[in-house]
Amino acid sequence: MNNNVQTINIKRAILVRIVEAFFSENFEISVNRIPVEMRPKGFEVPYRCCIHKERAIIRDRAIADLGFSMENDDEIKALSSYADDALKREKPEENPLTVLEDACKGCVPSQIYVTDLCKGCVARPCEKVCKFGAITVKDGRSQIDVKKCNNCKMCISACPYNAIVKLAVPCEDACPVGAIAKNEKGLAVIDYEKCISCGKCIANCPFGAIHEKSQIIDVLKHIKSGKKVIVMFAPAIVGQFSGNIKQFETALLKAGFSDVYEVAQGADITTKTEAKEFEEKMKEGQPFMTTSCCAGYNELVKKHLSELKPFVSSTKTPLFYTAEIAREKYPDAKLVFISPCVAKRKEVADNPNIDFVLNSEEISAIFIGRKIEILDCEEYEIKNPPSKQGRNYALTGGVAGAVAHLIKNKEIVKPYVINGLNKDSINDLKNFARTSCCPDCNIIEVMACAGGCIGGNATINTLKGAKKIIDNLVKESDDLK
Repeated sequence: MNNNVQTINIKRAILVRIVEAFFSENFEISVNRIPVEMRPKGFEVPYRCCIHKERAIIRDRAIADLGFSMENDDEIKALSSYADDALKREKPEENPLTVLEDACKGCVPSQIYVTDLCKGCVARPCEKVCKFGAITVKDGRSQIDVKKCNNCKMCISACPYNAIVKLAVPCEDACPVGAIAKNEKGLAVIDYEKCISCGKCIANCPFGAIHEKSQIIDVLKHIKSGKKVIVMFAPAIVGQFSGNIKQFETALLKAGFSDVYEVAQGADITTKTEAKEFEEKMKEGQPFMTTSCCAGYNELVKKHLSELKPFVSSTKTPLFYTAEIAREKYPDAKLVFISPCVAKRKEVADNPNIDFVLNSEEISAIFIGRKIEILDCEEYEIKNPPSKQGRNYALTGGVAGAVAHLIKNKEIVKPYVINGLNKDSINDLKNFARTSCCPDCNIIEVMACAGGCIGGNATINTLKGAKKIIDNLVKESDDLK
């Protein structure tokens, strides 16, 4: 989840205004007014140096919410022109993320730093533990040569006064694959050749400077035109809203979608297929198999861990199978997936059966903008509801648990769960691939986000709150057979 509540509130407020503008008498003019209406003359500026800076950043966020990259922004181009371009656009832009330069604070480079708390003590513990000769004591205070420093942080642990700290760059520190760096202006840039779209940079930037490029207008214009638009939602999405799943599905229909699919039904197909594949691989003598449901993990393997490919399940994701079902029934419709994270945008871009992606924040904005209260909705009749195992895919351990449920000989299943991708867990995966061995395990479930899909960067509920909702839903569901 994105823990920066203030940035979430600002993003949601802009999205709601874009939805309201879309259904107003004049979309382009209404969009153009958003920065001034949100920061009118005399407004007490809460975050930036002046009201004009606030308006500029709101404009940038609105451009991203209209689906455009800020890297290509023409500063004199009006929001109304972007709105018009969004209406004419035939398909979303390629890369799902963009950096808002005006919002980026230009954090100082990440480095180990000696503070004024340093006493220049006689023991010199920091100097002794440094293996790179980066620390010397001058004028009664330790100093670090940044050219020699390897950021090992041994000096931080050794200092008895906690006088040495690491100056962090939140987005860079959060990125598990080193896809974010600074340009010549000291502002964040994303290397899309390395990026796995895990969304950790979005969730961790305290200024909200990294933004998803929304497809909300692409979806709304097809709904408004009377086109059949089918919506599929991830199991994790149920945990983001009040009301029960039947009311949530009714709310989606009220928003203009023609039909609704739980992606958990695709998860049931994934479970059956993956369980069969696991048994076959174990019989063949393969040491372990990793699951293949997390889009962020799949991007990691594709771009950074090719040596792990032989161990990754070839089974398709729950979304893949659900989209096949929906496309067969609605061959000419537009298919939309509601996702808890940005990584699914990459998966969808490679799947011809799916047209667009919305996240939790965006569907919430549609509900607010269209004045749809989930708790006031009637309960939609769910035909052939998915299993408890399929719905439990939203939580860490859910995928491996579902596969184990279908294996007759439970003793052969030895699961290992990676609860969030970071540098350490990626090193573990590299070691598993290098040695062709996962000690005491033979099925590895990998989740890019801690907590599972309910911890995705675009979720709007707390992990605890979302888990409680999913747990209750699972209890009400039947076992997969």
